[in-house]
Amino acid sequence: MTCGPLSLPCALGRSGRNFLKKEGDGGSPVGIWSLRQIYYRDDHIVRPLSKIPASPIRKGWGWCETVGDRNYNRRVNLPYATAHEELKRPDELYDVIVETSHNRRPRIQGRGSAIFFHIARKNFAPTAGCIAVALKDMQKVLRYCSTGTRLVIWPPNGAAPHAFRK
Repeated sequence: MTCGPLSLPCALGRSGRNFLKKEGDGGSPVGIWSLRQIYYRDDHIVRPLSKIPASPIRKGWGWCETVGDRNYNRRVNLPYATAHEELKRPDELYDVIVETSHNRRPRIQGRGSAIFFHIARKNFAPTAGCIAVALKDMQKVLRYCSTGTRLVIWPPNGAAPHAFRK
């Protein structure tokens, strides 16, 4: 992954990069995505330095991933009746989450939910479809970012790496 002068290791979805993202396919969606909102664990880390709006993750926050649900690909309050991700996870992967614009406007049922930029596992194991970096790298990257920054996931045969653009 590149961000301005930085070149950093990252993890992508277990199925690689997909042109036509589908819920549960394990792929990171190819495209150019804006960075909408930072969510962070204020009981684990301090607020990341960034020009992107940031909110501490509250107990009981989740993200709906049920195709057909009226709140599909939106933050929800738990308990929630259908399938969802809990944002306050017991591990460190969601200590910082950056919500991307993937499948937000228009929001299309089944085209993928909860595509976040978040913290990678220690061994950079694949994600469920997100893009992930080490915490120290996330903190560096976010300093360069604003809501005008774009996260670019290039096609597998593309000439350029995954990148951020201003």
